[in-house]
Amino acid sequence: MIIKNLTLHNFRNYKEETFRFSEGVNVLFGRNAQGKTNCAEAVFYLCTGASLRIRHDKQLIRLGESSASLRAETESRFGRTVLEARLFENRRELYLNGNKVSRAVDFLGNMKSVFFSPGELRIVQDGPDERRRFLNLSISQTSKAYASALLRYNKILEQRNNLLKNRDAGLVLETLPVWDEQLSRYAASIIAKRREYLSRLSPLAAEAHAFLTDGAETLSLGFDDSYPEGEEKIAKRLLRELENAYERDLRLGFTTVGPHRDDVKIEIDGTDARGYASQGQTRTAALSMKLAELEIFKELTGEPPILILDDVMSELDLARRRKLLERTEGVQCILTCTHAERLLFGKTLKKFKLREGKIIYES
Repeated sequence: MIIKNLTLHNFRNYKEETFRFSEGVNVLFGRNAQGKTNCAEAVFYLCTGASLRIRHDKQLIRLGESSASLRAETESRFGRTVLEARLFENRRELYLNGNKVSRAVDFLGNMKSVFFSPGELRIVQDGPDERRRFLNLSISQTSKAYASALLRYNKILEQRNNLLKNRDAGLVLETLPVWDEQLSRYAASIIAKRREYLSRLSPLAAEAHAFLTDGAETLSLGFDDSYPEGEEKIAKRLLRELENAYERDLRLGFTTVGPHRDDVKIEIDGTDARGYASQGQTRTAALSMKLAELEIFKELTGEPPILILDDVMSELDLARRRKLLERTEGVQCILTCTHAERLLFGKTLKKFKLREGKIIYES
């Protein structure tokens, strides 16, 4: 899969600009705050319908403007696809091949990408919500069933949490079983898919980590293995756990049981990476997980996704830069940096020099 071109209108610091990408490595370079990351963010947004940096779409609109648009033409083994997002102050519109899409889940995953930046170190360093975010974004790009289950689960979870804040305990206890039946069903689907995905991701991440470190360290990923096998059994267990937690949930005012509380254990040489890994080890572990994600997309879709590397090279030593670039063979890559010629080792590439949201030249 490749992105042929990307047109941005009033997006971030872009007034009107079109990028025409090559099938290989595309380098966006220039000084800081010129729009390199904004372009990378736009590609990811069209892949997932979400930004990695902000929660509200109105923040993506160019200052002083009331709307923005992003449009991309892609090509895959299934043919040509055109994706467009139109952003307004309080809403957005999504289009697939010129047809308005009413559900975000139908827009998601028509263009697939793996995104890595220094900010992705949060996957290793921060709390469980960052690791769940990684799983949710990755799995949703290749499984609309997972994305739908996650959307429905979150909606029911929100309604259940609102109910738990009601002061009428009798009403709450009478109503909770209705929500729990639905919640446990969608939760079971989410848990089963995460388990399946991590069973693929873990060995691939371990292999990528061994490659990047020349075998000096071992990376392992783990998931809560106390869940039974099979969605039906998982749902029954969760239903019991939800019932057993009524008193605690009422006291706290939120749901304490379910996949919204799950975590992924990341270990380097058998030690918890979150508490003990150095900055360099953290970076290599996060990058290994992203390279494993790339391989899973290849396996599941029959072609590589777009690899987005945002300001990554400056954070890596020379040896790891070379190794990372080896993994871009046969993959369309969008790479941002300040000085293209210093880190790409003569690799064939297309370059875009950016200044204040404009392409100064491309070559």
